[in-house]
Amino acid sequence: MSSDRREPLLLTPGPLTTALETRQAMLRDWGSRDRDFIAMNGLVRERLTAIAGGQGTHVCVPLQGSGTMIVEATLATLVPPSGKVLVLINGAYGQRIAKILELIGRLPVVLETPEDVPTDAAAVEARLAADPAIGHVVAVLCETTSGILNPVSAIAAVVAKLGRRLIVDAMSAFGAIPLDARQVPFDAIIASSGKCLEGVPGMGFAIIRTAALQSSAGNARSLSFDLHDHWVYMEKTAQWRHTPPTHVIAALDRALETFVAEGGIAGRGARYAKNCSVLVSGMADLGFEALLPAALQAPIIVTFHPPADPHYSFETFYEALRQRGYLIYPGKVTTADTFRIGCIGRLDERDMANVVAAVRAVMAELGIASGVPGKPLVAARA
Repeated sequence: MSSDRREPLLLTPGPLTTALETRQAMLRDWGSRDRDFIAMNGLVRERLTAIAGGQGTHVCVPLQGSGTMIVEATLATLVPPSGKVLVLINGAYGQRIAKILELIGRLPVVLETPEDVPTDAAAVEARLAADPAIGHVVAVLCETTSGILNPVSAIAAVVAKLGRRLIVDAMSAFGAIPLDARQVPFDAIIASSGKCLEGVPGMGFAIIRTAALQSSAGNARSLSFDLHDHWVYMEKTAQWRHTPPTHVIAALDRALETFVAEGGIAGRGARYAKNCSVLVSGMADLGFEALLPAALQAPIIVTFHPPADPHYSFETFYEALRQRGYLIYPGKVTTADTFRIGCIGRLDERDMANVVAAVRAVMAELGIASGVPGKPLVAARA
């Protein structure tokens, strides 16, 4: 699948390896007020809303910039200045959400579990029942600190039962893991162009319940991060309020065509699941242990314990893989030394098998006897 590339494959949670046709879509310059671009932008918004099952109930509000920017804008827009928010944390991105809320003057309270433990919906229910002042709950669907998949559907049911509002950070999972507004009640789901949709980075978006957006006027104390104003302007003019990332949108438009042709969420999720299976199985054959059991592992990025072998260091391991054309990620779990390998992007099971073969060759080159976190075994062979 990646045979059109000569540069390294990105085994990360984003930016990702993209298809040639997606990159080629950025070769044209677009006038942001031109009718062709306006039509393309409208179609992209419609497709994104449809992926979330939000037709008729939700709208897509895009924003220039990184995923963190659209998370901050969504929180600043939907949570009133006096709002109290329950943040469900089991990794760095939940912690970042709590920090954002503090910085924009909202009141976060946290329900935190270890990075390898999913949020418990019953614990969410107990916390909400004990504190009626909490108006919103924010959950991370796939926490890429570890790769864990949180039970957002169960959490959503609890939040709705108690009359609160749910915001979901689905940054690294949107397009590969189902979360349908017709089945799972949420006020907003947040994602970006450069993750499982396999576009390029540079644009975030929120799929927001129209009624929630209509009632949010005046909440944001920012010009650039006021999604209500962005939405009002875009609905009135069909144009972006400020200069749009035209090339990023063109690439996403093309990537969405590929997404549909692959079978949408079902097709993409199945490919990523196969990628993950091949990776975890192949690494296990080399002695490596994943941080998470299979039941908790999202097919997005896998966190591995490092070998106990004294010849291993992440820096030399990373560089040796890089020389072979594979870029992996350092670990982000705070309680353990780890490294991460992504399963998403324009990659297939052959690419993942090649990654495992490259790891085997690197182990032989560096003299790493085994990937086992405990006592090393016999030397790996190329």
